[in-house]
Amino acid sequence: MDYTRRLAEFCTELTFEKIPEDVLHKTKLCVLDYIANVYGSLELEAVNSVAKCIRALGGSDQATALGCGFRTGIQNAAFLNGTTAEAIEAQDGLRFGGNHPVCAVIPAVFAMAEAGRNSGKEVIAGIVAGYEAASRPAAAMHPYHTLSGFLPTGTCGTFGAAAAAAKLMCVDADCMLNAFGNAGYLLPISMAEQLMGGYTVKIVQGGQAASAGIMAAELARAGITGCPQVLEGSELKGGFTQIALRAEPKFDRITEGLGEHFSIMDIYFKPYTCCRHTHGSAQAAMELARENDISPGDVEAIEVDTYGVGVIAVGKGMPANGTFVSAQFSIPYVVAACLMDGKLGPAQLTEKRIADSSLIELSKLVTVRMDDELNRVYPDKTPSRVTIRLKNGRSLVRQVDIPKGDPRDPMDTPQILGKLREFAGTRDKARIEQIAEMVMDLEKLSSLDELASLI
Repeated sequence: MDYTRRLAEFCTELTFEKIPEDVLHKTKLCVLDYIANVYGSLELEAVNSVAKCIRALGGSDQATALGCGFRTGIQNAAFLNGTTAEAIEAQDGLRFGGNHPVCAVIPAVFAMAEAGRNSGKEVIAGIVAGYEAASRPAAAMHPYHTLSGFLPTGTCGTFGAAAAAAKLMCVDADCMLNAFGNAGYLLPISMAEQLMGGYTVKIVQGGQAASAGIMAAELARAGITGCPQVLEGSELKGGFTQIALRAEPKFDRITEGLGEHFSIMDIYFKPYTCCRHTHGSAQAAMELARENDISPGDVEAIEVDTYGVGVIAVGKGMPANGTFVSAQFSIPYVVAACLMDGKLGPAQLTEKRIADSSLIELSKLVTVRMDDELNRVYPDKTPSRVTIRLKNGRSLVRQVDIPKGDPRDPMDTPQILGKLREFAGTRDKARIEQIAEMVMDLEKLSSLDELASLI
C-alpha cells in the first residue's frame, strides 16, 4: 500500500468543515497549552540564549518570535518558537508515538499563517493535518525508532510541519506529497544521545523540525520533488523507516482510521515540566507530599517501581553538574523536587534550583527499579509506584497507573487555562485572558496578527 501518498492526500483534502467538534476543541486546547509552554520556557537561561542568537541573525519581519519582543523571518521564527514549545518539557505528546507534535507543527503554522495572513479556520485545519502527519509515522515506528537512537519529535515532527505549512499554502496532493518527500531528506537526525546525556541542544529539536518542514513545503511549491514513498521506502532501501528503525514498522498505523479517528484526540497534556515517563512518579510523590507532612530529614529511602522503558529513559540520577535537561529526565530529581517544593514547574528547572545541595541529597535517596507487573501493562498504562520509607519506620505508598493529562484522565479547559496563567508568571493578567479568549474563538479570526502580537 502507498502509505505516504494516502497520508498526503488526506492532509490535502482536509478542511475546517470536516473537523468534528471534539477535535476542534482539542486543537484549541493544544494551542493554549503551547502558549503556556512558550512562557514557561522563557524562564530558562538556555532559551534566552537561543533567542539572542536568532535575533542577532536579523532578517525580515514576517513572523513573531512569540514572547520575545521581536519579529524575524519565517524559518527563524519557527525555529525559536519550536524551541520555546519544547524546552520546558511540559509540551503535549502522543503516548503511542513517543513524540511531541506541537513542537514542530504549531510553530510552523504560526509563522506561515502570519506571513500568509491565513484565517483561523485555515490555521486549525493546518494544525490538525500536521498532527496527523507527525503522529502517524511516529506511531508506526514506536518505540523502536527511539530505541534505534532517534527522537521522533525532531524526525517525525518535520513531516508534521511540512504538512501543516503546505496545507496553509493550499497546495494540491502532488505538491503535498513532494513536501513529505522533501521533509524526509531535510529532517534532522535528532540524536537521542543529546537528550540522554543532558545536553541543552536537545531543546531545539522542535524548532529544527518546524524550520525544516517549512523549507520542505516551500521547495515543493517551487517544483522540487521528493520521494513519493518516503515513509515506507522502496526496493532501493533508502526510505525513512528503512534507515531509521531497527525493527519492522507497523505501517497500518499510518492509515488506520484515517479521517475517522484523529490522532490529536490521543494527545496527552502535561501538568509537570518533565518527561512523561516521570509523571506517574511525580504525581504519586506530589499526592503523598500533600497528604502527609514530610520533611526531607525524616526520609530514610524512596523506592520507585515502574515499567522498563521508564527505567531506561528516566531512571538515572542527577549527575554532577547536570543541566535542566538532566533534571527533566531523572525520576530521582523529579520525585525529590515534588516532595520538597510540592510542585514541578519552571521554577524547579532554574540553574539555582537544580544546584541546590539539599535537593540533590534527597534525590540520592531515590532508587528506581523495573517491576514485572507494571512493565506487563505498558504501553496501555504507564504506571509507577512510589514508596517513601521514613526513619520512624513508617512507609507511605502511592501508585499511579494513568498519569493526569492522559485522555483517560484529561486536563480539562480550566486546568489548561490554569497552566497558562501559572506559566505566564507576572505578565499582564488581562492580556493573558484576552489571549485565552482569542484562542477559544480561533475559528473566528481573520488572521493571527493580533493574537501573535499579544503573546
